[in-house]
Amino acid sequence: MTPDKVQPSKTRIGWIGTGVMGRWMCQHAMNAGYQATVYNRSRDKAQPLLDLGATFADSPRQVAEQADVIFAIVGFPRDVREVFLGEHGALAGCKAGNVLVDMTTSEPSLAREIYDAAKSKEVHSVDAPVSGGDVGAKNATLSIMIGGDAAVVEAIRPLFETMGKTIIHQGGPGAGQHTKMVNQILISSTMIAVCEALLYGYKCGLDLETVFKSVSVGAAGSKALEVLGPRMLKRDFEPGFYVEHFIKDMGIALAEAEKMNLCLPGLGLAKQLYESVRAQGYGRKGTQALLLALEAMSGIKRP
Repeated sequence: MTPDKVQPSKTRIGWIGTGVMGRWMCQHAMNAGYQATVYNRSRDKAQPLLDLGATFADSPRQVAEQADVIFAIVGFPRDVREVFLGEHGALAGCKAGNVLVDMTTSEPSLAREIYDAAKSKEVHSVDAPVSGGDVGAKNATLSIMIGGDAAVVEAIRPLFETMGKTIIHQGGPGAGQHTKMVNQILISSTMIAVCEALLYGYKCGLDLETVFKSVSVGAAGSKALEVLGPRMLKRDFEPGFYVEHFIKDMGIALAEAEKMNLCLPGLGLAKQLYESVRAQGYGRKGTQALLLALEAMSGIKRP
């Protein structure tokens, strides 16, 4: 049975994970008129939403008991499994007709497992990872890549429209996660190029501010350069997207590639370099912290 199209006056949402991105995504839905029940392991990170009128629940299960459409954006596949399929997970609190939406970047196989488990309880499940980082989440300009049943995706599309600008149904369960792997593979090698180019410019004595003005608008331009380049110039390595989460994503992509007998050497190199970033203590910094690891490899010490 396909769920009714969501409406602010009727549909209650649940939100699990109110961190760097989840807080803003839930807030946009609330601003559109949806009543929200939220859960986060650290309650203080949910406070901005509570201040706007959200209700706090003590578990993902309690979130689901008070919601029609339940979203989650958490850290790792193990977290996804716990918040959806665990004893106190969302599925345990669902009623027939509810919709589970995982917006975490996670394993395609886990997305299919959640879909099958939900279906056995007459609950719908959609995987909908996003791209755009903290800026996209704050500005509601995310790209949302969706896997699941088309009719269910259309029923909840108005909620996605509060959070993003590019909302595309990619196919059946797991297709959203596979599309996000394509996205992460593209980013991985691009980040190496951005960091190496800025490091080259610094080493040969160029003014990086003026260099950036020239190269960011030509064929060398990229979203990574546009968004993260200015942060690197300011030596701002705070997270829009955590290094440790990016390593997780690359690991998933490499595992999926191995299943398909694909050789992806560029992705393998990027993961090794980011492992170096984490080994230097920057796992909780943003992905632009790759610059710090490359500087260390070249013996460059900057304030």
